[in-house]
Amino acid sequence: MWFATGLGLALLTFSILGPADRADTEAPEIQPAASASTNPPRSGESAQAATRDTGSASAGRPTEAKAEQTAAATMPKTQGLGEPLSLTVKRGDSLDRLFKRHGLNRTDLANIMELELARKHLRLIKPGDDIEVLHDDGSLLRLARPVSLTESLAVTREGEVFSAELVVRPLDRRTAMASGTINSSLFLAAAEAGVSDRTIMNLAGIFAWDIDFVLDIRRGDQFRLIYEELWRDGERLGEGTILAAEFTNRGDVFRAVRFADASGRVDYYTPEGKSLRKAFLRAPLSFSRVSSNFNLRRRHPVLNTIRAHRGVDYAAPTGTPVKAAGDGKVIFRGRKGGYGNTVIVQHGGNIDTLYAHLSKFGKARSGSRVRQGQTIGYVGSTGLATGPHLHYEYRINGVHKNPRTVKLPDAAPIDSAYLADFQAAAADLLQQLQDQRPLMAADAIRPPS
Repeated sequence: MWFATGLGLALLTFSILGPADRADTEAPEIQPAASASTNPPRSGESAQAATRDTGSASAGRPTEAKAEQTAAATMPKTQGLGEPLSLTVKRGDSLDRLFKRHGLNRTDLANIMELELARKHLRLIKPGDDIEVLHDDGSLLRLARPVSLTESLAVTREGEVFSAELVVRPLDRRTAMASGTINSSLFLAAAEAGVSDRTIMNLAGIFAWDIDFVLDIRRGDQFRLIYEELWRDGERLGEGTILAAEFTNRGDVFRAVRFADASGRVDYYTPEGKSLRKAFLRAPLSFSRVSSNFNLRRRHPVLNTIRAHRGVDYAAPTGTPVKAAGDGKVIFRGRKGGYGNTVIVQHGGNIDTLYAHLSKFGKARSGSRVRQGQTIGYVGSTGLATGPHLHYEYRINGVHKNPRTVKLPDAAPIDSAYLADFQAAAADLLQQLQDQRPLMAADAIRPPS
């Protein structure tokens, strides 16, 4: 009885004083979360769930701050904010390594690489490449990478979604002129004139149908050209398109003017409007040397007998690309006796060309069509050959002709509907070429008609 009486008094005292004490000590903590904790557990709700809710409520301000951070993370990022960062690719780098090194979110990178356009232009990177990013504490907001002189990849973030597009990078195109005289090589003359190897290769390509740049170049030959220079923000980026050119080879003068007609066709024409493009290239590979010319009384270097050499041999390193001299159809691709690996292309006008001693073949197979300039094989020394070279033959109705001297059929001239426009556009360029000539040679060459 005394135990029951004592227990009853204790419970009575607790019921009177306990709630007040608890309200005094805990009210400041639970006040911010009162709305989350005043509702009692629903019927059937587990004691564990009720305890979890009570614990969340008693956590107070830390739980509220975490909720605010989660909400902020799902909100759209403000594109005007963020910290800029330049990523320079080093040897052995990958994008994943770059992101890890600079503390950038690699999940963002994985999401960006899901975009086809971004994957296409970010898949391959090389040392020296620069990638500009804008980030907010490692979370990517923007990424930009130049993909060409005129375009840049731009990746932007909107909330948690990324998008990619190509942005035009405007260029300032300025007209420049250059001229040179060949004393030892075309490339040295170009370097002395301040012209890049790429531009001089383009120059050779323009006149490739009339001049064999392997054999025909002589000391004293001259070139003059008008071309574009590419600039951006006051910085010279490189050289662009050749607008007009003149090449003097062995006293013969060849001129070319670039013209784009209203149909979108772009080509180089003579001052009279004839296309410089011929149906055939004079030589099927670039810048090598002739090791054996067309000679019907040549002594064969392997057989040591007098045996007609009905083609031209171009010595070049193994693996040098061999181009189709003209449009046509491959009628033979395989091994052919002393010719070794051989490709024969049939063209219009009962003309066919042969390419022998190849180390390997291009993608074009027998029966497929090829375009002029398409790679059909690579220089080698298969068959009866003493070293790597291309043996090239040109035949009309089965009769061998000297590829270096045979008259090549012309391509179609400029459409008569555009001739007047061409002449008006070409007049100023031709005059500028004329003005570049040294005074001592001005009288030796008739002015353009």
